[in-house]
Amino acid sequence: MAVYTEVSDDSLAAFLTDYDIGTTVAFRGIAEGVENSNYSLRTTAGDFILTLYEKRVDPTELPWFLGLMEHLAQRKIVCPQPVRARDGQALRQLSGRYAAITTFLPGVWPRRVRQDHCGPVGTALAELHLAGRDYAPIRPNALGPHGWLPLLERARDRADEVQPGLALMLDRALTDILAAWPKDLPVGHIHADLFPDNVFFLDTHLSGLIDFYFAATDTLAYDIAVCLNAWCFEADFAFNVTKARALLAAYQAVRPLSQAERSALPVLCQGAAIRFLLTRLFDWLHTPPGALVTRKDPLEYLRRLRFHLSAKDEHAYGL
Repeated sequence: MAVYTEVSDDSLAAFLTDYDIGTTVAFRGIAEGVENSNYSLRTTAGDFILTLYEKRVDPTELPWFLGLMEHLAQRKIVCPQPVRARDGQALRQLSGRYAAITTFLPGVWPRRVRQDHCGPVGTALAELHLAGRDYAPIRPNALGPHGWLPLLERARDRADEVQPGLALMLDRALTDILAAWPKDLPVGHIHADLFPDNVFFLDTHLSGLIDFYFAATDTLAYDIAVCLNAWCFEADFAFNVTKARALLAAYQAVRPLSQAERSALPVLCQGAAIRFLLTRLFDWLHTPPGALVTRKDPLEYLRRLRFHLSAKDEHAYGL
């Protein structure tokens, strides 16, 4: 989450007249994240999130995201729900951007990931994968393997400003990853961005999943690889195999992995690491001056990638 587009008080008041959620009590930007403009909105009817869609989100795909969230909630996945206006539409325009209001979820995301967070995340991810099976629309993953080389090309000329030799290193790693990328693994709808700041807890109870705007139809085990990258490295970038074992065991208790999925984990984790390295690198080099946004260091994912490149098989992840 972040703020790129400012919303005036008058614009917000006019926007809310199309809804039955009362009038504004409090309104503030949310700086965390890097993608869309997000605001915490409190009205006389309660708490909500207002999102203005920016950058990588194709407006024609927004109904897919909103529909997926509604579908998952109907199947007991706790996630934000689009708030429909009086005309029944969830998607409108505000300040020159497509915008939607969603319900607010209680809880806080874990600033320090503990092992007892990882099991609930594995369970929730597997339940999400199963709940999405009968959501018929599909959305190809724009940030899947075919999107990584174009991302690198857009950052190549300045990559060495971040670290000398980075462009060449990424070229070589990406060539190897794409050559080894697995085919014919189970496919479904994935979250694709289930980082700690997108998972809320109340004490040790997982209270909800948010930010579905990278969700796509792609390899299910790739979603696990994203989580292993996001949840199982320590502050010094050492891989915590105990956390990984907890996440994977909880996932498999709901949806067992095939041997092909297990064997593919090292390259899937390499792919997930380079995907976030590349998007962070692009954002690091291109975030507009003055944007209310917290940039994320791409080199954190270079260190993760090096671990995955050294992993010989699935046993490196606790399987």
